[in-house]
Amino acid sequence: MQQPKNTHRLLRALAKQGLDVSYEDQIYTVRSTDCADAPAAEVLLPPDFPIEAKAFKQLASLTTLAHPGGGNVTRTFATPDFHPGDTGVAIGSVIQTQGMVVPAAVGSDINCGMRLHVVDLSVADFLAQRNKFVALMKGDYLLGTRDVTMTAAASRGIFNEGIPGWLEQMSQHPMGSVAKSDLGQLWQEIDRVQFLGSLAGNTRWAPIELTPAAGLVRDGDLGTIGGGNHFVEIQEVMEIRNPRLAYQSNVKVGQLAIAIHSGSRTVGKYIGGMWRDRAKAAWLKGYPFPQSSLFALSTATNPDLVAEYLEAEATAANYAFVNRLILAELIRLRLREVYGDLAAPLVCDLPHNLTFPDGDGWIVRKGACAAGAGQLLITPGSMGTPSYLLSGLGNDRYLNSAAHGAGRAISRFELTRAGANYTESDLGLTSGVDCITLRPERRIEEAPAAYKSIDRVIDTQVAAGMVEVVAKMRPILTFKA
Repeated sequence: MQQPKNTHRLLRALAKQGLDVSYEDQIYTVRSTDCADAPAAEVLLPPDFPIEAKAFKQLASLTTLAHPGGGNVTRTFATPDFHPGDTGVAIGSVIQTQGMVVPAAVGSDINCGMRLHVVDLSVADFLAQRNKFVALMKGDYLLGTRDVTMTAAASRGIFNEGIPGWLEQMSQHPMGSVAKSDLGQLWQEIDRVQFLGSLAGNTRWAPIELTPAAGLVRDGDLGTIGGGNHFVEIQEVMEIRNPRLAYQSNVKVGQLAIAIHSGSRTVGKYIGGMWRDRAKAAWLKGYPFPQSSLFALSTATNPDLVAEYLEAEATAANYAFVNRLILAELIRLRLREVYGDLAAPLVCDLPHNLTFPDGDGWIVRKGACAAGAGQLLITPGSMGTPSYLLSGLGNDRYLNSAAHGAGRAISRFELTRAGANYTESDLGLTSGVDCITLRPERRIEEAPAAYKSIDRVIDTQVAAGMVEVVAKMRPILTFKA
């Protein structure tokens, strides 16, 4: 197996930072020399992908997480889109725990995830009325012209029960933009959402202004994309590689696809921040704080807090499921307004950042997807490169997980700071990138040059037996907030 260039020099440099790293068969094995009892972490990386010491240190730090009252990390793995995270947790990390949960490992972007629809509309027909469509969507997504008014009961339903709770109330009292929706279709699509878009949440964790006892709620964040790498993208299905699975999912060559990447917005920040503070406050007195500042909650010493955190996380996750649904419904309604009666069925919807039950423990995926056997998932490239519809193969060797994207190669800060020195060609923006945004810097921050090769990420996972490719899509037009 080909070894990375300058392997020995890189490994020596990592050793000086307290890491014992080896490489074989496209797997880096990473151990912290400061904690001999911690399990090794593994990273699946092609030999020519960059090695980032900060990401390796963050991953090794995760292996050492333990609670003095009981609970520890049992396995840690990272996907090929692996890169440093802003909060001390590397993006692409998959963490298996026993006896504890780690709120800060999920962070504040709870249930950031992807949703995919397909549309029986050709690119030529779409582009013929592109300007009219874009003007309408720009209003909904970027200028606040959408109407997401709902009853207080519907808003409470979001937090308690996710999509079914919200949809039950909207079916009784349709209003706002959704009053024009095919609610029967929304009910039928629930089974294509992971966990049916419904976890055991509770309004007690939600912002109080969104859960009044009566009246109407107009939430300024619901149906919004969010910043960073979040987006809504119109794509074209270019290639089918598994005809059976594609047929089952209504996916055909030449269709348009709608890919949506967003999460729980301010609700996630509110709940995630709350529980980072609570976990720290609950740390056993007399024991040193973890060097990583990632505070766990132990089922042995904090069983009530563990249950409450999982309920609070579920509350934010429910909001994210509905947020992605509304983003999709807004675009589906505009497509019908401009192009006629289109079904635009849902293919799948699944989370990236969440705590998943795993036997008598948990798996935390931070910027990674569940990839159980037969589970559909979407792995997007940049706004100038392909995206893939995949099917998981349920490979426990990799904790039944897969990459959630291409992974950044250059940080937003670095790109923005040096952006004036890059040409459009350097940034990969000369190949028909159509980015709709009110913030021109987004084109630089999210340019194709900022990301690793999505094709290599996919090929590496296919070769490892993690996923198989169902379909390949190319970007046509991207909305960025």
